[in-house]
Amino acid sequence: MSISKVLNYELAPSPATIFGCLLPAPWMGVAAGLLLAFGPDAGLPSRYSPLVLAVTHVLVLGMLAPIMVGALFQLFPVVAGQVVRPAKWIAPFVALGSAAIALGLSVGFLSGNRTGFALAAWIAVSLYGAIVLALAHAAWQMVLPASPDATLKSLRGIAFALFLVIGLGVALAGAFAAWWQLDLVYVLRLHVAWGLVGWIACLVLGVASTVVPMFWQTSRPSMTWHKHLPWDLWLGLLMLFLPLSDTLLKLLISALALFVAVLAIAALRAILKAKRSFDPAWNLWLGCALSWASAAILLLIQTHFESHLSSDLTSFLPWWIGVLCLVGGAVMPVNAMLGKIIPFLIFLHLRRQTPMGKRVPSMQVILPPQGLRWQAYSLILSLLCLLLLPVAPLFFKYLGGVTFALSQALIAILMLMSLARYRRELGKVLFPSQAAD
Repeated sequence: MSISKVLNYELAPSPATIFGCLLPAPWMGVAAGLLLAFGPDAGLPSRYSPLVLAVTHVLVLGMLAPIMVGALFQLFPVVAGQVVRPAKWIAPFVALGSAAIALGLSVGFLSGNRTGFALAAWIAVSLYGAIVLALAHAAWQMVLPASPDATLKSLRGIAFALFLVIGLGVALAGAFAAWWQLDLVYVLRLHVAWGLVGWIACLVLGVASTVVPMFWQTSRPSMTWHKHLPWDLWLGLLMLFLPLSDTLLKLLISALALFVAVLAIAALRAILKAKRSFDPAWNLWLGCALSWASAAILLLIQTHFESHLSSDLTSFLPWWIGVLCLVGGAVMPVNAMLGKIIPFLIFLHLRRQTPMGKRVPSMQVILPPQGLRWQAYSLILSLLCLLLLPVAPLFFKYLGGVTFALSQALIAILMLMSLARYRRELGKVLFPSQAAD
């Protein structure tokens, strides 16, 4: 299966459409880190403590969601040959609207103010309703080959996964706003499962199936990989909606966790054999695969051996699983892709706008590898600090939060430097006489 046959760079949307989603997002990662470092420590390290709930939604909605939506606006035309036509009207509101939702939820969790939940729910319905409709329309218009790869299949169904995540989240926000009553444990389990695996993991797997072999020169995923992803994961997650007995529910969760572990280990083997392992972001992909495998194994331990563990270890497991999924399994690959795709897009658009015969700066010149290397080191350090938080919550919440904020500030600054380089190079093309002076 040749990846080059499905990439349509001429259909790529304007830089403003993509950068409008991507550029502001890391600053919300900075906000998430600082909120953890300086927010109230009551209840740590419980995943249901107000601070953890607030930080989680600032990270997922404020930072990860705009980047993932912006990536989808790029992937649909380039990989699937299908333009998301409303993207240029939706894109200006993605980062701002997502930040507003995260702010509303944070106010609700930290202060118990129902207005925050209500505001977040209304904005989520409006903004992400439009995003889901736009992505669903583009997916409906896609023409799939006889044997589509995992990336194309992910694009085909990702609107449905996002719809369920947002729908379940709005249902929970409405319950917290006292609009209605529902089984919080049941809906929360579905929301977390679809958010972490159905949306984040499946999108990371789908995107990585194309970009990792292309940029890091790993072996191409096997036909078995393409055959089973992501539909098998989504089918297993759909079964969580069924009224299962405790035994069947435990078996289903175990099967899903085992499947994720197998996928992560297979990905780890491919990453370890990458020809471009010297690339600064290679460590982040390695951390991503290790994180998903570790999280799945810890979930299996929690599901089957919780009664045999000490009370401290039992309370630590949910924190470790969440940190591994969100920071290791989501932020790491997102940062890795930002560090590669942003300079690639700038290079691509400069090449299209530069007259024949004139040189275009390389990706390494647009975004120097040394900056990305330090950013990767700081993110890895923050992951280690956050994993140690249950041991000494007051110390490591500060250290982990500050180092995470620093890592995201670095990637944000590097992106702004890349954009500034793009503007300078574009100015040389548009106004050559001024550049000569």
